[in-house]
Amino acid sequence: MATNHTQDDSSDENSKKRPFKDSDSVLSEDTISSAPHEFEEIDHDSKPPITKIVTGKSSVVPRSKRRGMLGQLGFVPEIENPKEYSYIIKNSITILVAAGGAAAPIASTILFPALTEISVKLHSTQALTNLSVALYMLAMAICPLWWSQLSEKSGRRTVYLISFSLFVIFSACSAVSTNIGMLIAFRILSGAASSSVQAVGAGTIADIWDVKERGTAMGWFYLGPLCGPLFGPIIGGALTDRFGWRGTQWFLAIYGVVVLLMMTFCLPETLRQKPQQRETVPEPETEKNLAENNVRLERNISHISTQAGRKGKEWALTAKHILVDPLKSLKYLRFPPVLLTVCYSSMTFTCLYILNVSIQTTFSKPPYNFSTIIVGLLYIPASLGYVCGSQIGGRWSDRIMRQAAIKRQTAASPESGTSVDEALLEYRPEDRMGINVWLAGILYPCALIYYGWIADAGLYWLVPAVGTMFFGFGSMLVFGSATTMLTEFVPGRSSSAVAVNNFVRNIGSCVGGIVAEPLIVAIGNGWLFTILGIMSLCSISTIWIMRKYGPKWRSEINSYDLT
Repeated sequence: MATNHTQDDSSDENSKKRPFKDSDSVLSEDTISSAPHEFEEIDHDSKPPITKIVTGKSSVVPRSKRRGMLGQLGFVPEIENPKEYSYIIKNSITILVAAGGAAAPIASTILFPALTEISVKLHSTQALTNLSVALYMLAMAICPLWWSQLSEKSGRRTVYLISFSLFVIFSACSAVSTNIGMLIAFRILSGAASSSVQAVGAGTIADIWDVKERGTAMGWFYLGPLCGPLFGPIIGGALTDRFGWRGTQWFLAIYGVVVLLMMTFCLPETLRQKPQQRETVPEPETEKNLAENNVRLERNISHISTQAGRKGKEWALTAKHILVDPLKSLKYLRFPPVLLTVCYSSMTFTCLYILNVSIQTTFSKPPYNFSTIIVGLLYIPASLGYVCGSQIGGRWSDRIMRQAAIKRQTAASPESGTSVDEALLEYRPEDRMGINVWLAGILYPCALIYYGWIADAGLYWLVPAVGTMFFGFGSMLVFGSATTMLTEFVPGRSSSAVAVNNFVRNIGSCVGGIVAEPLIVAIGNGWLFTILGIMSLCSISTIWIMRKYGPKWRSEINSYDLT
């Protein structure tokens, strides 16, 4: 396999030290050539790479120098350039990160079939019990901003191990909760812990996959976070039937332990290492006159007297880095391509969670009156749509992007006086919003409207289930393209950009989860999903705006103050 390098190979921390350039989000064929990386030092004495682990020129990092928490325990070695891992290793990392990404969404929906039982067993109201899901989603919205910031400073592996260790602890505490307040508190904490992969996972995909293949890889990765909400109610229904609602939380704790062990032994650090600052050795002091020595002595005394004050400032600066700096990621919403992409993705994600609530509410009541486990199984059709959408959508997105680049190359060669073969291919992020997203933007709103009125009419369960399957397929095309574009609009800061996306869309899903049931009772499924469908159809204008103004906005990126 030819070695691939893009301009977003450099670490997020390094990218913050330089202004954006227009070329940063236009990825040319030159930037994915096999030229050595700008931070890469060639070691002529290094051993040949292990061909089953790495391709190209990257050498394996010695075990004692591996980065990340417990890095020495990993079976998969760390290498200098993660993009030069073999396809087997890249695919394994992608699947493992997808499994981690499924934890938070599974946990967010696994309680849906058990909400009624929780209200009875913990002597609570249905509205208060619903907060255990809604506030979990709110934690998932906010905390990725901090996880992404930590991953850009300490690496991906450290964030994964810390967050899943906490997820296991908080899930176990949720399982032994004795009242609704205790359950809600630990659910919020477990949501905060599990949300790390929602942002950092996309960063890992950007670390190891080249831009030409990233859409396909992102499709595989998104299988985890997007199928989680569909499999969660199925698992929750079966466990609640057999073990009660506490069984769902013990399942999450066990799942967290399995993922934690797999990440400990099989997930290397993938964040590119920053260039090391070389220490300069001061020249030996020459003989100074008495006056100069007195000046230096006075300065030393002044330095000692202010050292305590400086330490106080250092603590304040550290607190600022921990508490305030992660919120700077929200500045990316000033950049119109990021804002439009996030809003379009968030609208779709909000519809997903309202649909999840509707399935549980509609099919557990007359005229259906299905049992908990049967209601859980009714989420399968949408799951099939997600699987098909992720596999077709990723490859489709990559193909559309390459075709657009080839078309520009062909058009540019006569103007530049070069042959078509010599003209560079320019990969533009907005090219991913082609016929694929146009189709998805029409398909999933129509599927929502279809489902709403069929469910309102109380027809045979298979008829509305068809609508959920088409919704799953169409929405997955949107999610996959949007997330991949976000990693390319702000190269080198992919985790932070995706964290902003999660922040907005999970707030939408939190609000949707709270208002869905009251709205269904008030106006019914038909009118609710008709309103959502019309709003979703109107948001298709995002695609046209992005294609028309995307190049202009990217050329003006420095004026938006994103750092």
